[in-house]
Amino acid sequence: MDKEKMLSNPKETIRIIQENNFTFRKNYGQNFLIDSHVIDKIIDAAEIDKDTEVLEIGPGIGTLTQYLAESAKSVTAVEIDDKLIPILDKTLADYDNVTVIHGDIMKQDIGAIFEGRPFKIVANLPYYITTPIIMSLLEARVPAESITVMIQKEVAERMQAAPGTKDYGALSLAVQFYAEPYLAANVPQNCFMPRPNVGSAVIRLRRLAEPPVSVKDEKLMFKLIRAAFNQRRKTLANAVKNFEGLSFSREEVENALTKIGLDVRIRGEALSLKQFADLTNELC
Repeated sequence: MDKEKMLSNPKETIRIIQENNFTFRKNYGQNFLIDSHVIDKIIDAAEIDKDTEVLEIGPGIGTLTQYLAESAKSVTAVEIDDKLIPILDKTLADYDNVTVIHGDIMKQDIGAIFEGRPFKIVANLPYYITTPIIMSLLEARVPAESITVMIQKEVAERMQAAPGTKDYGALSLAVQFYAEPYLAANVPQNCFMPRPNVGSAVIRLRRLAEPPVSVKDEKLMFKLIRAAFNQRRKTLANAVKNFEGLSFSREEVENALTKIGLDVRIRGEALSLKQFADLTNELC
């Protein structure tokens, strides 16, 4: 397709919006991409080629979808906003390798869509629901090879943060239990219409075939992690003892910490994923 007529051209985006009397809906966090260089970075980071089947979440008016359709074998796009479905019918009319599903991604049987075939997830995600969508995909162990998404820069930095850094937290550990994060690009606000109030980033989460640590009770480990970061200033032992859903005394946690070679005064932000797994196994 002629680059001038693609939706990454701001003039074309404005034309489509005006022609269809479309109004942005704040409750869906809609910010359309208007920069082809950023879209190229997303496709490069996702490692899309002519053999790739893609699941796109929230195609909007189809900006990223057009480029995905040009690069991939096929694209299945799931859009929740009913007002965008007729627009997508027009903007994607030239692509016979695109299927649009009107629905909520959180309610889709994604495995059934691809029937066991390998696929990759790509999205420019609404910032208000970034973490719930990504964590639901990871926790459900949706069999995507990778998830490459445009999200709020601050959230992307937290996902790939290491122990002891200011961005390190429960989200870092949860993501890194399921996937290998790679921050591919930072994206300025002027690459969107309308402009968001925060900076953005492209991050790829390559799904791990097996968790990087061995843990006897995943649910317990994540409860310990939530407790540790719920009150960051407290020692881990003190944070755990009063946390809802956990029944360990401070002495029990301190004894477990000692057995795995850690200081009883340590804070949760200093523990690696491996150390949280070791602590969980000891408490089990």
